[in-house]
Amino acid sequence: MQMCVSVRTPKWVSSRRVLEQKLSQLHKCSNLSQVKQIHAQIIRANLHHDLYIVPKLVAALSLCRQLALAVNVFDQIQEPNVHLYNTMIRAHIQNSQTSQAFATFFNMQSNGVCPDNFTYSFLLKACYGRNWLPVVQMIHNHIEKFGFSSDIFVPNSLIDCYCKCGPLGVSEAKKVFNAMGVRDVVSWNSIIGGLVKVGELGEARQLFDEMPERDLVTWNTMLDGYSKARLMNEAFEFFQKMPERNVVSWSIIVAGYSKAGDMEMARMLFDKMPVKNLVTWTIIIAGYAEKGLAKEATSLYDEMEKVGLKPDEGTIISIMAACAESGLLGLGEKVHASIKRNRYKCSVQVSNSLVDMYAKCGSLNKAYEVFSRITNKDLVSWNAMLHGLAIHGHGEKALHLFSELKKEERLKPDPVTFIAVLCACTHAGLVEEGLRFFHSMESEYGIVPQVEHYGCVIDLLGRGGRLNEAFDLVNSMSLEPNAVIWGTLLGACRVHNDVNLAREVLDRLVKLEPSDPGNFSMLSNIYAAAGDWDSVANMRLLMRSTGIQKRSGASSIEVDDEVHEFTVFDESHPQSDKIYQMIGRLSQDLKRIGYFQK
Repeated sequence: MQMCVSVRTPKWVSSRRVLEQKLSQLHKCSNLSQVKQIHAQIIRANLHHDLYIVPKLVAALSLCRQLALAVNVFDQIQEPNVHLYNTMIRAHIQNSQTSQAFATFFNMQSNGVCPDNFTYSFLLKACYGRNWLPVVQMIHNHIEKFGFSSDIFVPNSLIDCYCKCGPLGVSEAKKVFNAMGVRDVVSWNSIIGGLVKVGELGEARQLFDEMPERDLVTWNTMLDGYSKARLMNEAFEFFQKMPERNVVSWSIIVAGYSKAGDMEMARMLFDKMPVKNLVTWTIIIAGYAEKGLAKEATSLYDEMEKVGLKPDEGTIISIMAACAESGLLGLGEKVHASIKRNRYKCSVQVSNSLVDMYAKCGSLNKAYEVFSRITNKDLVSWNAMLHGLAIHGHGEKALHLFSELKKEERLKPDPVTFIAVLCACTHAGLVEEGLRFFHSMESEYGIVPQVEHYGCVIDLLGRGGRLNEAFDLVNSMSLEPNAVIWGTLLGACRVHNDVNLAREVLDRLVKLEPSDPGNFSMLSNIYAAAGDWDSVANMRLLMRSTGIQKRSGASSIEVDDEVHEFTVFDESHPQSDKIYQMIGRLSQDLKRIGYFQK
C-alpha cells in the first residue's frame, strides 16, 4: 500500500513565486498605482533586499518618473552588484538626470564594483552635443583600459555617440570604425549616418558603396542626406535605385522637394505613395502652408481628416509653425477648430504653437485667449505672447506683460524675452525705457547682449532721432557689427535725412555687402530727400556701371483662403486691370481730402 505524502510549500516560497509572476513584466510597467502595490508586497515579503527583484522595481519606478523613490530603494541595498548599478544609471539617464548618472558610475567604481559593457553603453546615451566630446573620450579611454572594445555592441555605441558630438566627434568615430576587426550593419549605418549629419556626403557615399550588406536604414540615411542638402537630382536618382521603399523613404523625398520649394514634384510623389501616414500628410500640408498656398494646404488638411487621421502634437506644431511663417490665419484657425472638436488635450508645446501662430498672424485677442488658458506657462509661452504684442505695436501692453512675467518665481527672462521687450519699446517710441531695459540685461539678469539686442537698441535710437548715440553704440559694441546693424542705422539716416552720417554708414556697409542694391538705393533716396540731385544721378550711374539692380519689393494678402502676392508694376495677376483701376480711384479720393504724396 502506497502512502501519499503531502508536502506543503513554505509560505515565503509561495509569496515569492506570486511576486515573480508579477515582476516578470514589472520593468515595463508605467502604471504607478500598480507599481506601488507590488512595492508594498515586496516589503511585506521581506524581499526588498533581493538583488533579483530590486533592479526590476527600480526600472519600474523610473518609468513612472519616481526617481526619488527609486533612489531610496537602491540606497537600501548594502552591496549593489553591477546589474543594479547599471539599472540605476539607466534610470537617471532616462529621466534626464545626467549628473546623477555619472555620480552613480563614480560611486560604483569607488565601491570596487567593476563596470561591464552595458555600463558604458548606458553612459554614452547621455552624451549628446559638441560640449560632451571630452566626456565621450574619457569613457572611450575606460573602454580601452578594461578591454571592452572587442564586444561589438560597445564600439557601435561609441561610434553613435561620437557622431552626435559634431564634426570633431565624427573624426573620432571614424578612428573607432577603422579600428574595428568585426563590423555589423549597425557599425556601417552609424558611421554613414554621422558623416551625413556633418555634410560629408561624398565620404558617406563611398562607405555606402563599400558596405558589404545594406538594409533599408542605410538607403534611407543616404537619401535623407541628399534631400537635406537640397541635392534633389541626386536624391531622386538614388530614390529610384532603392531596392525597396517604406513610408519613411517616401516621406524623405517628399520633404526634400517641399523644402526645396518644388511643390509640384512633392505633390506628384505624395499622390503616388502606396501608404501615407500622419507624418507624410503633415509634411505636404506644412510645405504648402510655408509657401503661402492656402487653398492647397486647406484642401489637403480636409482630405487628411476625411481618411480618418487626426492631428497629433507633431502635426499641430509643424502646421502652426508654417502658418505663422506665411501668415495663413485661415488654416491655423481650421487646425485649432479640429483640436477643439476632437477634444484634444493640448500640451504646453501645442498651446505655445497656437499662441505664436495667432500672434504672428495679427490675431492678438485669440493669441491672448489661448495664452491665458495655459495652466503651466513656460518661458516660450510668455516670449511668444510678448513678441506678438511687440511686433504689432502694442508696446505698453507688452511691457505690462513683462512686469507680470517678472513676478513668476520659477521663470527668469532670457535673451529672447529681451528681444521682444526692446522691440516693444521701439514700436512704442519708449526710448528711455528701452535703454534702461538694455542696460539691465547684464547687471540684473546676467544676460550678455547679443547682436540682435544691439540691433533693437540701434533701431530704437534711430527712430527717436538720436543718430549720433546710435552710431557711438555701434562703434562701442563688444561684438563685430554685422550688415543688419549698419543697415538699420542707414534706414534711420534716411528717415531723418542725415546725409553726412549716411555716407559714413554706407562705407561700412559696402565692405560687408558690396553687391546689395538696397543700400545704394537707400542712400540715393536720402540724397533725393535732401534735394541733392547731382548725388542722386551719380549714385544711379554707379549702380548701372556696376550692374547692381534693386529688387522689387513684394506685398501679400490672404483673401478667401488664397494668398495674393504683388510687386511694383506687377501685371501678372489675373485681375490686375481691376486692381489698378481701384488704386487709381483711391488716389483720386485721397487727393480730394487733401492728401498729397511727398
